[in-house]
Amino acid sequence: MILSQVRYEIIYLAIQELHDTAAYPITKICEIAGIQRSSYYKWLNRRESANEQLNKELLPMIKDAYEERNGILGYRQMTIKLNREHNLNVNHKRIYRLMKILNLKSVCRRKRKNYVKSTPETIAENILKREFVADGFGKKWLTDVTEMKYGVNGKAYLSAILDLGDKSIVSFVLGHSNNNELVFKTFDIAHEVHPYAKPIFHSDRGFQYTTRTFKKKVEDAQMTQSMSRVSRCIDNGPMEAFWGMLKSEMYYLKKFNTYGELESAVVEYIDYYNNRRYQKRLNCMTPLEYRQYLFAKGA
Repeated sequence: MILSQVRYEIIYLAIQELHDTAAYPITKICEIAGIQRSSYYKWLNRRESANEQLNKELLPMIKDAYEERNGILGYRQMTIKLNREHNLNVNHKRIYRLMKILNLKSVCRRKRKNYVKSTPETIAENILKREFVADGFGKKWLTDVTEMKYGVNGKAYLSAILDLGDKSIVSFVLGHSNNNELVFKTFDIAHEVHPYAKPIFHSDRGFQYTTRTFKKKVEDAQMTQSMSRVSRCIDNGPMEAFWGMLKSEMYYLKKFNTYGELESAVVEYIDYYNNRRYQKRLNCMTPLEYRQYLFAKGA
């Protein structure tokens, strides 16, 4: 009985939304939905419950948030965003149902990464050993480089460092070449901004990370170098997950005609990720909010 009521509630809400926003005739919508028009009007003229009132208030909030982030929000991210920004306490199941009514779903899609073998000058042990939890900022850093394309044949390479304590992007550099300079600059920025951080510094066995020059940089900064095992991308899992997130929520959604367009989009997305993208695993905070929370705890 309850399930039946919920199903009809969803249908009635959808009819109301189509009529209010697109001016479709009630008679035609009811006919398509297989609903008696009299039943719809009986529902429409009843006394609304508190739940029904909340649903009506949530619908425009959902649409606005969806459009604000260009359709990248799924129902889980949508739930966190609405709860945080509107001081609500709604369940993700409710948001899922309402997004279904609005025919809204995340536009994100994922692609698999290709890997290239290299001959290393030096290698380090896998000290991290997939222990991806850190009890504070600056304890464990992950790094990697990913390729992006723009224009007809243009290629760009994004190097970044991710902190496992607050999941923030500590530093990043976009360049035209996947070379030592790209990786060294990313490392130098992170070390300059956080000179007292002495993390385990984990990467795959990409050629930049296995050079003697980079090994010396890590040692001089009093960090501990760690590397994934051969062909084990899961050893750098959170970094790979960030690339998947960035590409599915930004890169794959549009065509970039110039390097400048791509660069602007990368800068905007990482700012959004660090400062405005709430994460359930961070107690529904953003990475930089969570860093302040860790500092307040003395972590």
